[in-house]
Amino acid sequence: DAHIFCTPEQIEDEVRATVTFALRILRRFGFTDITAYLSTRPEKAVGLPERWEQATRSLESALKAESITYQVDEGGGAFYGPKIDLKIKDALGRPWQLGTIQFDFNLPERFNLSYIGEDGKEHQPYMVHRALLGSLERFFGILIEHYAGAFPVWLAPEQVRVLPITAGQLEYARGIERRLREADVRVTVDADNEKLGAKIRKAQLEKVPYMLVVGGRDAEAGVVSVRSRADGDQGAMTLEAFMEQVKAALTE
Repeated sequence: DAHIFCTPEQIEDEVRATVTFALRILRRFGFTDITAYLSTRPEKAVGLPERWEQATRSLESALKAESITYQVDEGGGAFYGPKIDLKIKDALGRPWQLGTIQFDFNLPERFNLSYIGEDGKEHQPYMVHRALLGSLERFFGILIEHYAGAFPVWLAPEQVRVLPITAGQLEYARGIERRLREADVRVTVDADNEKLGAKIRKAQLEKVPYMLVVGGRDAEAGVVSVRSRADGDQGAMTLEAFMEQVKAALTE
């Protein structure tokens, strides 16, 4: 959330940068079906008509520059300024309103804000209010719904779980855990005294992207047996090879 104060000459660039930033964030979180709604001046409004016109033009220009689908909601703006609402559709096709980019002509007036322009005179600034994600708690709720808990590797709170088959491989598993943590991978070891099948089911239900099964032969050979949440059994490989796989997944 931010309030950006700018001159009339700056609003075009500021609005475009804000729209670009908002769209980049939503797309990085995996939302690709995005529609913008441009809300214009209602009948009862504060602020000069020419300021409304300039602000509305800058919002529409930014949307066109991003080549994003948008609809115009005539008269749907707040009484204090025009705005853009960004709506996404989740994996089930349900629409959610997230980001908002809003001009506010009321607060600069109420707080008597001014700046000295190039002409040496006082001018009232434009104020752009941006809320990129809306409420953070609500955004995470939408994110969980969108992925059904199966977050991409970069976003998963637990990226790897090491599953020793018996207590005899626990020390080896802890060594793998240390090396992965040194590489900034979010990893845990399931040291519970359960059968391997139960450990795998538990990790699958908890949507962990990668499971590393380590048995006696794996420990002797210095390898790990990799299971992916998406692709299942991937066979044995060195920890170095697995780490390269995780690095590639983190950029997806």
